[in-house]
Amino acid sequence: MGILSWIIFLPMAVACVLLVLPVGAKATRNGAFGVSLVIFALAFYVHEHFVPSAQMQFYEQYDWIKSYGITYRVGVDGFSLIVLMLIATLLPSAYLLLWHNERSKSYWISMLFIQSGISGTLFSLDLFLFYFFWEAMLLPVFMIIGLFGSGNRVFSTLKITVYTIMGSLFMFVSILYLGVSHYYEFGTWSFALSDLVRISSLTQVQEMFLFAGFMIAFAIKIPLFPFHSWLLETYSTSPTGGVFLLSSIMAKLGVYALVRFTMPLFPDLFVAYARFFIGLGIFGLIYFGIAAIVQDNIKKMLAYSSASHLGLITAGVFSLNMQGLTGSAFLIVAHAIATGGLFLLVGVMQRHLGIRPLSALGGIAKRAPWFSVYFAIMLFCTVGIPGTNGFVAELLIVLGIFHYNPYLGVLAALTVLVAASYMFWVFQKAILVQSGNDVSHMRDLSLHEIVGLFPLAFLIVAMGVYPDFFLAKITPTLHYYLDTILHVGANA
Repeated sequence: MGILSWIIFLPMAVACVLLVLPVGAKATRNGAFGVSLVIFALAFYVHEHFVPSAQMQFYEQYDWIKSYGITYRVGVDGFSLIVLMLIATLLPSAYLLLWHNERSKSYWISMLFIQSGISGTLFSLDLFLFYFFWEAMLLPVFMIIGLFGSGNRVFSTLKITVYTIMGSLFMFVSILYLGVSHYYEFGTWSFALSDLVRISSLTQVQEMFLFAGFMIAFAIKIPLFPFHSWLLETYSTSPTGGVFLLSSIMAKLGVYALVRFTMPLFPDLFVAYARFFIGLGIFGLIYFGIAAIVQDNIKKMLAYSSASHLGLITAGVFSLNMQGLTGSAFLIVAHAIATGGLFLLVGVMQRHLGIRPLSALGGIAKRAPWFSVYFAIMLFCTVGIPGTNGFVAELLIVLGIFHYNPYLGVLAALTVLVAASYMFWVFQKAILVQSGNDVSHMRDLSLHEIVGLFPLAFLIVAMGVYPDFFLAKITPTLHYYLDTILHVGANA
């Protein structure tokens, strides 16, 4: 068994062992945190031994359902490598910030199962295997929201379940259709991505329907307008861990899957509808940004802020040039770190002060200086202040969109300012200004919370100051997508 399989199945195996052992929540939490550190070490090994190229590395293949060509086929390239390192860094930090949040054994076991599902989704090179992990990843998230959320959590869980299952069904039908098409054209069954991209017998209408099936599933996960109506209620009622997973990891996997599968399977349609999806992404950037401005609940505001930036990431992916695609890959990491950090900090704040509207906050900087410093760093990244990775990412995306179409580029540059307006306003109102509201119960970050957030803050600055170090291993893969898959050239 290769190292990628260890990364996938180790959390699942430990979760099964802890599930049957007569241990309490504290021991389960400690075990889960230990596993996250082991996974980080394995991911770091993969990163250090990854040779910059467009080829899949650490490749593994085993027969699964041989008679129908379904295989366990996993590998990693430059794009999946950067997402792997993101996930491996975020999860140990999240455990330290959630250390005292949940005292239930099932919560921490669900976190372990989620980690396995996320890794399997990330590494899959067989579409049937990808779908298996895509669905397996969601089930423990629903458990966390439904069992440990607040308010009308049951309705929220049912709503996001219906949305995601419907989207996944469209994708599943498309996957099956591609497998059958491969059988009729070549006489053998296969669901491997490398085989399905060779199909040439599909008509344009068939390709459009299959393309739509994948795009609906990924648009719901991201979410893109108008597939976002589950967003506000789910984020509002989810516990801190659930919101963190949805915003920082699962939404980014939606963008990742868009590039990994939709681009090579339907390159002509990807290019043909690029202008439409750039426009949709910019519209989402504006729409969700305005929606964030009018929110009086900081959790809801961050939910719309997250969706707004994901619109910008999607626009960069469809800009069809090296600047935009590189910026989107960089913003996947930057936004996941900043948004994840902000949601974890809001969870700390709510643990001390309860759920409050923004109008009932203020003066937290005086009570919790460490909290305020980390909040400021995450906020600076979100609005793209120079010296942070958010600035590098947004600059590259805007340049990419401008290169695709100058008018859309100017519009994207202007709308990025929307995020700065409401984020600075929130920071001033909730953290800096002495409002006379009672925040005496607010406590500063504990030592393990300070330690947990330090890697995120360090990456924000390090990636902003020296981005080339982090882009070296992803650049050949992105060139391959543009030159070989889309045939548009890196600077087209």
